[in-house]
Amino acid sequence: MKIWQQNIDIDIVNQRGQHTLSDFLGIQFIEVGDNFLVAEMLIDHRHKQPLGIMHGGVSCVLAETVGSTAANFCVDANHYCVGLDINTNHIRAVRGGKVIAYAHSFHLGKTTQVWSIDIKNIEGQRISINRLTLAVLHR
Repeated sequence: MKIWQQNIDIDIVNQRGQHTLSDFLGIQFIEVGDNFLVAEMLIDHRHKQPLGIMHGGVSCVLAETVGSTAANFCVDANHYCVGLDINTNHIRAVRGGKVIAYAHSFHLGKTTQVWSIDIKNIEGQRISINRLTLAVLHR
C-alpha cells in the first residue's frame, strides 16, 4: 500500500537534504518504494570516533535523516514532522565501507508517526536497529 501524500522520488529527497548535516555526512537516498525509503552512506574519517569505528551518533543521524524524511512525505503540505524520540541499539561495529538504512513505518497517525530504521552493511549484516517517533505538526 502506498503511504506517500506528497510527490516523492530520489531526486526530490536528495535535493531536500542539500546544504544540511546529511549532505555533509554524504547521506544519499537510493530507493523509494510504495511504503519504504532507503539511503546509503560511505563511512570515512568524518564518521569515526577515536577507536577507528563509526561513531554511534552517526547511526542516530542516519536513522533520523531517513525516518524524518520519509515521515515528511507521509503528510500533506499543511503539516510537517519533527523528531520526538529516537532509540538506537548498536549491534555491530563498522570500520569502513558503505552502510544502508531501510525505513519502514510502524504507525502513521494524525499527531504522531513511528518508524523503524534498520541499518546494515553492504554484506547485509545488521549494524543497528532504530525506532524514531515524530510529532505531526500544522504549518
